[in-house]
Amino acid sequence: MAGADDMGGPKVKAEISDHTKVSSGRKLSSPMNPAFITSAPGKVIVYGEHAVVHGKAAMAAAISLRSYLLVTTLSKSQRTISLKFPDIRLNHTWEIDKLPWSIFANPSKKKAYYDLVTSIDPDLVEAMQPYLSTVSPDLSGEKKKIHQAAASAFLYLFLSLGSQAFPGCIYTLRSTLPIGAGLGSSASISVCISSALLLQIRALSGPHPDQPSKEAETQVERINRWAFVGEMCIHGNPSGVDNTVSANGKAVLFKRGDYAKPPKVLPLRNFPELPLLLVNTRQPRSTATEVAKVGALKTALPEVTELILEAIDRVTESAHALITTSGFSHVDASTTQTLGSLMNINHGLLVSLGVSHPRLERIRELVDLVGVGYTKLTGAGGGGSAMSLLKPDVHPEKLKELKTKLDAEDFERFETTLGGDGVGVLWPAVLRGTEVNLADFLSAEGSDGIEELVGSGPHEPDGEWKYWKVAEAG
Repeated sequence: MAGADDMGGPKVKAEISDHTKVSSGRKLSSPMNPAFITSAPGKVIVYGEHAVVHGKAAMAAAISLRSYLLVTTLSKSQRTISLKFPDIRLNHTWEIDKLPWSIFANPSKKKAYYDLVTSIDPDLVEAMQPYLSTVSPDLSGEKKKIHQAAASAFLYLFLSLGSQAFPGCIYTLRSTLPIGAGLGSSASISVCISSALLLQIRALSGPHPDQPSKEAETQVERINRWAFVGEMCIHGNPSGVDNTVSANGKAVLFKRGDYAKPPKVLPLRNFPELPLLLVNTRQPRSTATEVAKVGALKTALPEVTELILEAIDRVTESAHALITTSGFSHVDASTTQTLGSLMNINHGLLVSLGVSHPRLERIRELVDLVGVGYTKLTGAGGGGSAMSLLKPDVHPEKLKELKTKLDAEDFERFETTLGGDGVGVLWPAVLRGTEVNLADFLSAEGSDGIEELVGSGPHEPDGEWKYWKVAEAG
């Protein structure tokens, strides 16, 4: 997806009037079809990136930065669907009745909402091309590619789960996640789209406080399966870890040996909240390029590369064993030191695979010089983001010193926590007694503005946001 420096800014403000004009004169959501919002978190891979692509385990955890999708239903006479994503300046409308329904509804192609889809149908992709070629025609290069990828994921899911009888709707995305920084922004968006469409076709039950844990688990898995389809549209051959942790929340131990079968996912529902400093290098990178580097290394040096991947797997399993130990306490300084040491080892192994970058190494150097935490790259590497697990009782002046140094070198930083909720729903789109309308949603400025308007974090007091809660087994 787009680079983080493409987000927000004056250009978004300039386009707000264009977005709101689209809806002027239209009757928006009625009491029968109220506006609603879905939300899903980003993620960091705490341990195991790249090894997970080669059948090893990875541990990933949700972070408190999230994406939000507002769905507003139009009047019956308005036979259009619009996808608006002002953070990347994407705005496109399709006529529902002109979309390629016949091929998507063909019995040989049609998938049920409960199916496991493990590949993208090339015939369906080809059928969508005339409807994607008109998306952002004035753009070129990487920006156009980003818009095409987002539109492709949305349209494939809409045509797969919806029908020609679908009502006209406006789907508006906002995100507090830096896009293209290795923090699972595309998976977060895919989870939002998947959950919204499944809710619209009445294929989900809940979420509600009395929902049995097993039933909640089924709903989350249904959302996750279709989110993975969105990820395939964007990335081609994703591991599935990003959408899995975004849908489930908290943390997961994830392993996918056979792409024809569901991944082995062990939810870590008692995963503790841990303080993190996330730092975006602002260095563009391609996940596919970094994955290909490791693949080429494995071809050239199979035995050595396999040993490195196996060592990364041992790091992940060691962290899992510690976190699941009876009496585990994340506030114990020795626990933080052990988890941090494992992060250092994991990063060193990733450097050996050739997927780091000088900007990532500079972040590690700055954190080490100030002495406030343990740092590793997170995600594909080659740029993207680094994560620092902060030491207990870090002196505020030390943290301030680090932030000043990072700002001086044009790094983007986020203070966040691990281990929050997964996919959530605000139905109807009313928070703290006030309806969230389209104009306000589009005009919210930056991450702080979005969170203040629709935030689903711990500061949201009324419990209006609902989540599918799955209890820890045992």
